[in-house]
Amino acid sequence: MNMAVDNIETQLRQLLTNQRTRFQSTPAPNYQSRVDKLTQLKQALLDNQQAIIGALISDYGHRSANDTIISDIMPCVNNINYTIKHLKSWMKPSRRHAGLLLSPSKVMVQYQPLGVIGIIVPWNFPIMLSMGPLVTAIAAGNGAMLKMSEFTPATNAVLRKMLATIFDSNEVELVEGEADVAAAFSALPFDHILFTGSTVVGRHVMRAAANNLTPVTLELGGKSPAIIAPDMPIDTAVERLIFGKCLNAGQICVAPDYVLCPADKVEAFIGAYQRRFNKMYPNFDTNQDYGNIINERQHQRLLKVLEDAKTKGATVTSAINSPISTTQRKIATQLVTHTTDDMLIMQDEIFGPLLPIISYQSIDEAIGYINHRDRPLALYIMSFDDKTQQDILQQTHSGGVCINDTVFHVAADDAPFGGIGPSGMGHYHGKEGFLTFSHAKTILNSGKINTGVLVHPPYGGLIQRLLMKFFLR
Repeated sequence: MNMAVDNIETQLRQLLTNQRTRFQSTPAPNYQSRVDKLTQLKQALLDNQQAIIGALISDYGHRSANDTIISDIMPCVNNINYTIKHLKSWMKPSRRHAGLLLSPSKVMVQYQPLGVIGIIVPWNFPIMLSMGPLVTAIAAGNGAMLKMSEFTPATNAVLRKMLATIFDSNEVELVEGEADVAAAFSALPFDHILFTGSTVVGRHVMRAAANNLTPVTLELGGKSPAIIAPDMPIDTAVERLIFGKCLNAGQICVAPDYVLCPADKVEAFIGAYQRRFNKMYPNFDTNQDYGNIINERQHQRLLKVLEDAKTKGATVTSAINSPISTTQRKIATQLVTHTTDDMLIMQDEIFGPLLPIISYQSIDEAIGYINHRDRPLALYIMSFDDKTQQDILQQTHSGGVCINDTVFHVAADDAPFGGIGPSGMGHYHGKEGFLTFSHAKTILNSGKINTGVLVHPPYGGLIQRLLMKFFLR
């Protein structure tokens, strides 16, 4: 639904009321109904591949078709396949140990749909970051409302049309609008909110949700570092991390935000990056495999960050050894050295094709650099040395880690994804996602034999004294 300017809050609350009414009529969708919806959603994604690709090209001005397939469509299809395969076991109540104190009663945990999930979607991967949470919400038996970004209108239109062929609007509703709609949306009394976006906006979402005691999952971002250990060949390090920085022109929450590199290898890193970049994206200005910055607002933000770094003494080297184009929103990786903490580029998540390179003398210095900053969403370790890997893993905190790779950990269907501290709260994907969108309801079932009467007043009897002596030991 597109929100009218007036009465936004009233319209949104009515949508949520409609969703709640539908959910209350079917509060426990069975396994087959969930699988049927997921199967239909998978087929719709496959049938609409070209429409999705075309819509994202329209929204971005240009976006690589393969970037869309690899990072938006393929993960959703794989997610659905994995979910369908395991859903029956996830839904099955789990038997728990009652313990001698509660015998002969039985204890089990039933996984029950929460109700209506609010999903707030960013512009950088609007398919994966809307359909991924939606798949999990449906698998758990919930309804959902999706707030799409105002920066992806063409993609939103394709999704709206596609979802309407599968779901009633009171089951899954797509909402569009700018910041005022987003604010009103996050203030709705959902049964759970999943937000993907910046840490700054995440704080506003959490504050609004707190008024309704609505639980939140916040998938944020931050400055995700890549550590190149001394043992790692520079050419190999560049080969392993460059795709994560160039995918979607670096507009990804888990992109390597900065590189920690041995001081004597910084120049070698720059040269290796330039060679690899030009091999991957020859004839850059006309290359179709590298995408645009989403819009002029983000383009100007990145240029401002880069200019701020230059003004304060940083050295900037383009991956293609030529100036940034003034006629298109296409920026090759800009390798930035001699940075300082007072530069914008080192203060906030970059979310684009700028890559600071920080030199270090020892691996302990690199670890200390990370630990003196906010905990990142991702950490990338470039090393084949087991001890180095373990030292970094044990001494740092991050939402997730890739060793000798970047970004691909997000595609692991059988593992949770989420941040820690300023980079996020909670997690989804796989079974953990199913549990996030379910209520784990403990059920104690007592039969005809009632041992509970043994602890009823009046207190102090012989049996009670013996029981307390037995259990308080």
